[in-house]
Amino acid sequence: MRIAVTGGTGKLGRAVVAHLRETGDEVVNLDAAAQRPDIRIDLTDYGQTIEALTAIDDRYDRIDAVVHLAAIPAPGITGNAATFQNNIIATYNVFAAAKAAGITNVVWASSETVLGLPFDTPPPYIPVDEEYPARPESRYSLAKHLEETMAAQFCRWNPELKMIGLRFSNVMDVEDYAEFPSFDADPSRRKWNLWGYIDARDGAQAVRKALDYRATGVEIFIIANADTVMSRSSASLAAEVYPGVEVRKDLGEHETMLSIDKAKRLLSYEPEHSWRHHV
Repeated sequence: MRIAVTGGTGKLGRAVVAHLRETGDEVVNLDAAAQRPDIRIDLTDYGQTIEALTAIDDRYDRIDAVVHLAAIPAPGITGNAATFQNNIIATYNVFAAAKAAGITNVVWASSETVLGLPFDTPPPYIPVDEEYPARPESRYSLAKHLEETMAAQFCRWNPELKMIGLRFSNVMDVEDYAEFPSFDADPSRRKWNLWGYIDARDGAQAVRKALDYRATGVEIFIIANADTVMSRSSASLAAEVYPGVEVRKDLGEHETMLSIDKAKRLLSYEPEHSWRHHV
């Protein structure tokens, strides 16, 4: 396939581009910060977006699939309205341009924040999963929730369309792992996302498997690593920090509290990397 990856110069984007190229696909990186041989595109401009998903002179004449990762990556980087406006307009433009171009294989980065992050208000149960209603607590998260809602309508309009939203946890590179042992001193420091993370390489694996998933319609998956960022047991963390929250399963020693069961079941997603291999 020829795959357009938006935001391919970001932390997750770099891993996705490298992985897709390694597994045999042609990848076009569309990014506002891109330099040749990538393509600089302002995704908040619909004209530029639809050009990028159809044809660029001297580069290509079609796109087979889209991986949309480009966004202001978190709240607090710029103003609330600017974050919301940039992210929701860029995502609408990508979805609409893909529809106009006849592209029916779309994977995009949703976010763990839709689950109710930061968990200052306790989660409804542990491990959290995709089954309870969205709980956006920031304009960034609100945009991600609306992207999921928008994707469902695009799929309703086109029964042949497949759109996979991946609720990525906090993305980490190997060099980030040196800090992890310090988290043990204060469990509250990382309770905001139930002590979760995603190795960028496992995030890329999830993208690959979402692209290959044979289905139509919209599906949403939590994508996290199989373990937490902590040395302490998951059960002890849940009991200490969220004593009133129902724990719905016996947690493994360091088992993630961001359930990846659905991704394992439908995508055959299996995390291969852990910070414990590097520290």
